[in-house]
Amino acid sequence: MIRTELDAAGIRAARLRESYQRCRELNARHGRTFFLATRLLAPAQRPAIHALYGFARWADDIVDEPPIDDAAGSAAARLDAVAQDLHDCLRGTPGDDPILAALADAAARYRIEHSLFDDFLDSMRMDLTVTDYPDRAALDRYMHGSAAVIGLQVLPVLGTLGPQADAAPYAAALGKAFQLTNFLRDIAEDLDRGRVYLPADELAAFDVDRARLQWCRTHRRTDTRVRSALAAQHAVARDWYRYADTGIALLHPVSRPCVATAAVLYSEILDRIEQTEFAVFTARATVSNARRTRVAGSALARALWARRGRRARALTQAERSA
Repeated sequence: MIRTELDAAGIRAARLRESYQRCRELNARHGRTFFLATRLLAPAQRPAIHALYGFARWADDIVDEPPIDDAAGSAAARLDAVAQDLHDCLRGTPGDDPILAALADAAARYRIEHSLFDDFLDSMRMDLTVTDYPDRAALDRYMHGSAAVIGLQVLPVLGTLGPQADAAPYAAALGKAFQLTNFLRDIAEDLDRGRVYLPADELAAFDVDRARLQWCRTHRRTDTRVRSALAAQHAVARDWYRYADTGIALLHPVSRPCVATAAVLYSEILDRIEQTEFAVFTARATVSNARRTRVAGSALARALWARRGRRARALTQAERSA
């Protein structure tokens, strides 16, 4: 299927096709839910989405999974090298890294703002030194680069009915909703890395601090205070999903089934957490493969209908021009 996608996107050069293939493999391996949703996009859209998510996953792994023997230097130095190589690629200087080659090509094709990649890398650098966030404003500064800009990056690929600026706030909010869902699901794993991605002052309102979270992690149980604090953060995530949902109608009809499916499946992770009474220190909440398949399957008809409508409109316009 990747050949069909690359052909549809007009990507002909053999080396560049290999670069996009590498990004697709990263997206498939690390982002199962979103990768499934991308199958609902038109084939021509998929390579650019894979490039954007493949790059994000790759950079995130530099921070979270550094090599045991990092002879090339620290993670910070590696991120700086990535930033420099990316800038070179974006300016048209060919590089050796396949992921950056695909990303630069996608950015050029869809005129994605280069500053969005700088903002993303800035947040990745924060992960190297920042372990706690005192309040929502501090966390939002991090989430702008780590999540909101991802929504803004994909927006030109998805397409909009009106000005992109109208849809931008909703795209950013959905990115933040996805990430806060991850923070809540992965709180135990993040603690193991020494990080807490929840506002300290909002946790303190329930008499919860890092030590209390660590106690829950050690004893593999969620006490009453932590349960209440997490429920409050769930409410924030729900609000972001509701807000973002109103912006889906601003997207091109071909892209709506993909985004709607991703939003439904990610929000259902919150459902699973709530159903277990916030037992996030015991098991990782997931949506079953069967459920993902059902949701994506029901959206497939809408996606095919939207693509058929676009082809019909294109044919009509061509006939009128003849």
